[in-house]
Amino acid sequence: MNERILHQDVQEYITNHLKSDLHKLILKGIPFNGVTIQEIANQILCKQKSEKKLPSWFNAKNIYYPPKVSIEQTSSEVTASYKSGLVFGKSILDLTGGFGVDSYYFSKLFQKVIHCEITKSISEIAAHNFKQLAILNIETISENGLEYLKKSTEIFDVIYIDPSRRNDVKEKVFLLKDCEPNIPENIDLLFKKTKTILLKNSPILDITSAINELKFVKEIHVVAINNDVKELLYILEKGYCKEILIKTINFTKNNAQKFHFNYHKKPVSSYHEPLEYLYEPNAAVLKSGAFHEISTQLNIFKLHQHSHLYTSKKRIEFPGREFKIIAVLPYDKKQILKLLPNKKANITIRNFHKTVAQIRKELKIKDGGDIFLFFTTNIHNKFICMYCKKL
Repeated sequence: MNERILHQDVQEYITNHLKSDLHKLILKGIPFNGVTIQEIANQILCKQKSEKKLPSWFNAKNIYYPPKVSIEQTSSEVTASYKSGLVFGKSILDLTGGFGVDSYYFSKLFQKVIHCEITKSISEIAAHNFKQLAILNIETISENGLEYLKKSTEIFDVIYIDPSRRNDVKEKVFLLKDCEPNIPENIDLLFKKTKTILLKNSPILDITSAINELKFVKEIHVVAINNDVKELLYILEKGYCKEILIKTINFTKNNAQKFHFNYHKKPVSSYHEPLEYLYEPNAAVLKSGAFHEISTQLNIFKLHQHSHLYTSKKRIEFPGREFKIIAVLPYDKKQILKLLPNKKANITIRNFHKTVAQIRKELKIKDGGDIFLFFTTNIHNKFICMYCKKL
């Protein structure tokens, strides 16, 4: 940490230039000694990124920001708040603490939080920021979390882990055993120190593969914000061997769309041609693989085995986008354009043989407006276009 950054004149400069062009600012230079323009630019960039993602940090005074990659990889306040409500107890160990957003939210519900972070500079930054945020029940330790755990005699109510999804040569990995730390390899050690593990995974990891790599999986939470999946959360409970519950949640501006189902049940969808209403699942539901569960639970029809679009005669509350079907047409240029006098529509494809760009080029349709066109395949394996209005 460069403490010169925390001086009042530098902090005022950062705040006053949040809307400035960083490239021009870097070329211009800064009027301070003891701090570089690159350090200032990083503080400005990270504070900009925190305005919506981390408003508590953005609005607090004298917050010190780490390199931008740490801000990009950290949990948002929305997801951190959500996950803090999934586990309970008096003590929790954050094995891979990072910038400390998750520890901050755990501290609101747990009496004691241990924040382990192997990178000394990030640990110092987190400790400083916890003081600025008036959080007093987090102990920061600059050490490899697993090494700390091996030496500790304490039994924690919960251990939380967010493994790094990059290997030694900075390549993305897709299996838990290739992440750092290697959770499957150390699972027995972890369960000697706790009965409950909360594990955060990247959306790029496969849910089934992770289940096969782990022990005692009780729940899986698929968390999305504005239809963008941000996190997969696994709750592991020592000795648990019953059905795994999968919970999906998509936080939107107006509400939180939820859908739950049991992993081991394998329902079969009912199929039908488009009826009065059309439904498109949100990204969390799609990531969870609940393609048949959503049909059977909500008593609606699937349009095709591979289309992942649903229909019903009466409108229902659905975890995703809802539309009123105005017309169903074959994929015929003349018929489609008759319904689009302004040649403007929003286009979505599902299980279709052409891309959105190809369709726009063929039909010469501009993006936008109130009309939504869904191009897909029906139960008779025919390509169709559904002319819809969003509800």
